[in-house]
Amino acid sequence: QVELVESGGGLVQPGGSLRLSCAASGSIFSINAMGWSRQAPGKERELLARITNTGSTNYAGSVKGRFTISRDNAKNTVYLQMNSLKPEDTAVYYCNLWQRVDSADRTYWGKGTLVTVSS
Repeated sequence: QVELVESGGGLVQPGGSLRLSCAASGSIFSINAMGWSRQAPGKERELLARITNTGSTNYAGSVKGRFTISRDNAKNTVYLQMNSLKPEDTAVYYCNLWQRVDSADRTYWGKGTLVTVSS
């Protein structure tokens, strides 16, 4: 059993910043990667950022240059620093974890934290 708990969401003005955190716990053996996804009302979930066990990162084009993902492996924690926020960034943000179990890569999801960008 893997539990992912997000925190740091809230209301912010356009152009502002927020820092999201996600702590993983439970049956964690070997993490391949952690990351962040989001889902806006009426839209599909979108993968935003990912950081692998080797430290490699990638970003969706919609957030590249504005968002930064980082990690603390000792605490099984991942962060998302969000700068220059736009109204279209309003969404529920989800933490993801990818782990290899019995030779299969499995994906886990947190319950989400709401980010609202509005003046």
